[in-house]
Amino acid sequence: MTRVHLCVVGRLRAGPERDMIQDYVDRFDKTGRNMGLGPITITEVDAKGAGQQAEHELLSRALPKGAMCCVLDERGKVMSSPQFAEKLSGWRDQGAQDIAFIIGGADGLLPEMHASAETKLSFGAMVWPHMLARVMLCEQLYRAASILAGSPYHRV
Repeated sequence: MTRVHLCVVGRLRAGPERDMIQDYVDRFDKTGRNMGLGPITITEVDAKGAGQQAEHELLSRALPKGAMCCVLDERGKVMSSPQFAEKLSGWRDQGAQDIAFIIGGADGLLPEMHASAETKLSFGAMVWPHMLARVMLCEQLYRAASILAGSPYHRV
């Protein structure tokens, strides 16, 4: 089983984003289990305005040892949902025990975090609010598991 981790800067308060994230995480955990993926663990870090270096240190400590890492960044690679599903299954099939998706704070991630990541993923050229990026990532993880399972959730 390949565990999936979201290592993110910021604390999510109660509200619609949290509800959507929980819904997609629950769906992923059910669908992904049969695909050898999951569960999703979300680790929130908060440097309370201490800056990128403090966020970097907290995120680095939150990453599981040996995890395949993917940073979310507007300069990253734009993938279709089927390509993302293929990337996820490829990591699983390579024997990755842990896959970590990293979402930085308002000032982004330090170059060292980018350099250590296997993949840089973008949701397009636009910058998205941090919490919406989290929702979108959870939805795409669920969509990827659905694609791998042959579910009708993803329509071409």
